[in-house]
Amino acid sequence: MEDAVSAGIESHLFKPLSLGPLTVSGRVFKTATSETRSSEDGFVTDELLEFYRPIAEAGTPLIITGNLFVSKEGKSTYRMCGADNRDKVEGLSRLADLVHSHGGAVLGQINHCGRQVLARAMGLSSAVSASDVREKIMGTKPRPLSTDEVKGVIADYVNAAQVCREAGFDGVQIHVGHGYLLNQFLTPYTNRRTDEYGGSFVRRMRILLEIYWGIRERTGEDFCVILKINGADYLPGRKGLSGADLVEVAHILQEEGVHGVEVTVGHYESGFPMIRGTFNGFFEDLLAEGIGPQLSWWRRTGVSLFRHPLAGFFNALFSPREGFNLEYARRFKQRLSIPVICVGGFQTREAMESAVARGWVDAVSCGRAMIADPYLFRHLKQGVTGPRCDWCNRCIARAGRLPVDCYNPEVKAEQEAMLEREAAAG
Repeated sequence: MEDAVSAGIESHLFKPLSLGPLTVSGRVFKTATSETRSSEDGFVTDELLEFYRPIAEAGTPLIITGNLFVSKEGKSTYRMCGADNRDKVEGLSRLADLVHSHGGAVLGQINHCGRQVLARAMGLSSAVSASDVREKIMGTKPRPLSTDEVKGVIADYVNAAQVCREAGFDGVQIHVGHGYLLNQFLTPYTNRRTDEYGGSFVRRMRILLEIYWGIRERTGEDFCVILKINGADYLPGRKGLSGADLVEVAHILQEEGVHGVEVTVGHYESGFPMIRGTFNGFFEDLLAEGIGPQLSWWRRTGVSLFRHPLAGFFNALFSPREGFNLEYARRFKQRLSIPVICVGGFQTREAMESAVARGWVDAVSCGRAMIADPYLFRHLKQGVTGPRCDWCNRCIARAGRLPVDCYNPEVKAEQEAMLEREAAAG
């Protein structure tokens, strides 16, 4: 064990990394995951803290929360945590204190879902977006935000960052990917506006720039601000942003002072490039225990009828692969001087070490791997193999309705035995 620990200390994965004013102790981070563990009105609960406790205890250098809604209109799922009001400060402080007590840092991912929501299920009269382009997966037809409403959204993001600051967070991550509202403004396919927030590339970027400037003015220079951004919109046949466009977005924000970028891929309409894995039983689980009951009857019927060919199609198109966003992240790394973080299926030390040691990225982030093994960072450092995600995507099928957890019975049993051993060891 001492040899493994010594080897770990010398590893690229356990060297410090600076994200502007924030220095973290290693280069394997927890990425944002849909949590579904807050109260129904968005307050931190003991259940949410229990999810993060072992990840923090493992010494994970940086934890990025699941997306925090910046306004009730921007809330995308049931029991989603919020940063929309100062009444959330006390609960968020409990999360910050938990992470800090184990030596880690925490960023709040602030987000607005835009059109990617089942509006009636969230108690909304309508969804909003840059333009009134229907979202094909959920079937949501949004209304376009007025110019004044856009300015209100900007204020909501700035306020959410201030809430995180008051709660003791080390910074925020502005979610600019996965087809959420800011991605909808950036992408020509979803932004067909003719005012100052649409049209040219620069005008489509304006909302993001004004949010960043507002956050920087409100929170100061010693507050870390990073982006989560697509490496590709992955919208074949539609006017999505190319990798070069998205690298340029990141470069402009770098010049404005942003401290780092986490690279991902895709919109909801893209299918499953952002998760990959296996989809056998996925659609049955989604209908029974996921958001299926919230879908329109004809969408439920279609999914039920075609679940087997859909699973086969997605198994072939989005098969499992560690580091599946590296090809995108490397383009950011070639252009940027700020740290580049890559999310995308990382599970093993070999794959993580290779990505960082080769200089392709500065750090990696993990979602499902840490859901399966919340002590992953400690295990990487010790050379121990813990419970390992097998890409079944049962957690994804239940996202937004059931609490984030491992739903593979065999992996879950191994995880529970590990947690019992950790508890017994004190």
